[in-house]
This record gives sequence, structure tokens and C-alpha cells, in this order.
Amino acid sequence: MKVLTEDSPKRSLNNVQVGEDVKIYDFVNAYGCEIGDRSKIGTFVEIQKGATIGKDCKISSHTFICEGVHIGDGVFVGHNVSFINDMFPRAVNADGSMQTDDDWEMVTTKIGNRVSIGTSATILGGITIGNNAIVGAGSVVTKDVPENAIVAGNPARIKRYLNEEK
Repeated sequence: MKVLTEDSPKRSLNNVQVGEDVKIYDFVNAYGCEIGDRSKIGTFVEIQKGATIGKDCKISSHTFICEGVHIGDGVFVGHNVSFINDMFPRAVNADGSMQTDDDWEMVTTKIGNRVSIGTSATILGGITIGNNAIVGAGSVVTKDVPENAIVAGNPARIKRYLNEEK
């Protein structure tokens, strides 16, 4: 892996570890993350520190991948997908003081291999999505998704499993 750092009007990359043949399009903000071989990162994507993206992934435009998100190999992420990493986000504490980094608790989200996540889906923090799962466009994933499951809706529910008779 090589480490990229670039600060230009078209791209902001800081300490990004990338594998071979990675394509990062314009208007990407990424820092302290890792991107595997042959992955493609679309425009207007943010990838925060500690996030990992596996090999052969496609991350479409306007997607937000926050700290603590680990994406497996061969994953497709549609446009405008958001990954959340705080179970109970707040701007202020109970006493009215602004929250600081010390008040925040990050949770890990794990996306298996060969997963497909549709456009405008939201993946809440602490979720595991199993290998080969499919998340429908616009879904809000609030609990773990088993391997080979097809989920959709708000909240996302299992519609069926791959290779299952309709």
C-alpha cells in the first residue's frame, strides 16, 4: 500500500493508504483511512479516519463513511449512502454544555463481502451486514442483516433470501 496526501481545490486526501489501481475521483475528502486494491471512490465522498474499504469496491457519489466503518471486498455502495457511528448523537449534554470528543462514543459497523447497498440507504451504528446481502434503495438499517438476505424499507426488514423461491 502507498500513502496519499493531497490538498487541492479538487481533492483533500490526508494519510490515505491505498492499494494498487485505486481510482479516487474529484471532490473527495478522505483522511486516515484505508482503501483496498482496484476500488473506486466516486465524487463528493467523505471517508473518515479509521474507516476501511476492501478490495474491488465501488463507492458511489455523495456517500459518507465515518470512523469505525469496515467494508469488505467486492462491495457496491450506491449514491448518497450514509453510515452512522454514534448510537445516541447529541449536540449538548444534559447540563446544556456543548459536547466534545470526550462525550462521544463511536460504535463499529461491519459490512461483509459482496454486499450491495442501494442509493440513499442509511446504515445505523453498530450494525453488521453479512456476506452477499442486498440492502434496498432508501432503506434504514437498524439491526444486523444476515448473510444472503435481501432487506428493504424503513426500518429495513428481510424480504427474502438469495436463491430462495419467490
